[in-house]
Amino acid sequence: MIETFYGNSEMPIGILIDRLGTYLVLSTLGIAVAALFSSETSSGAGVLKRICTFPPFIALFVSLLLLPVEYPQWSVAVLRRLGDTLAPLALVSVGLQLRLDQLSGIRMPLSIGIAFKLLVGPALVMLIYVGLLRAAGDVVKITLFESAMGPMIGASIVAIQHGLNPPLITLMVGLGITVSFLSLPLWWYVLQGV
Repeated sequence: MIETFYGNSEMPIGILIDRLGTYLVLSTLGIAVAALFSSETSSGAGVLKRICTFPPFIALFVSLLLLPVEYPQWSVAVLRRLGDTLAPLALVSVGLQLRLDQLSGIRMPLSIGIAFKLLVGPALVMLIYVGLLRAAGDVVKITLFESAMGPMIGASIVAIQHGLNPPLITLMVGLGITVSFLSLPLWWYVLQGV
């Protein structure tokens, strides 16, 4: 979505925010919170083990170690092609799990969750960045736009693995991503003034 609304030149900012921001928080604090609220009892050492063995955390750590490594051009092309399939596969995977017959009894938490993720949360982040800190510029626009993205598939996987209401999580991701296709253009318009 960043590429669509802001162009290819802003993609590095989005990737940096996504990997070093979102996935770092998910890989540490997200795992700890999911373990804390899951039905399984986890010791501090168990939570630390889950964090250290979480595949995105390992991938982030390895990618930082490999920053100075020069890759052959053919491998970059192959990795780019594989990477291009990630988003469509993730969306198809979520779509296949989406069951609207599970809406009964969870409409209110689902509505609150989607509204918070797509509207309230980004508005609070904007209030802090723009209102209190007086931040402006492209980095701030991309950061705020990233905060308004649909729910994370990675976070939903963590929540489902910890047994945190899988039907609600699946619907939140599936419907949240769908609704974000309507809310993101509105956020793009709002952020033009930042």
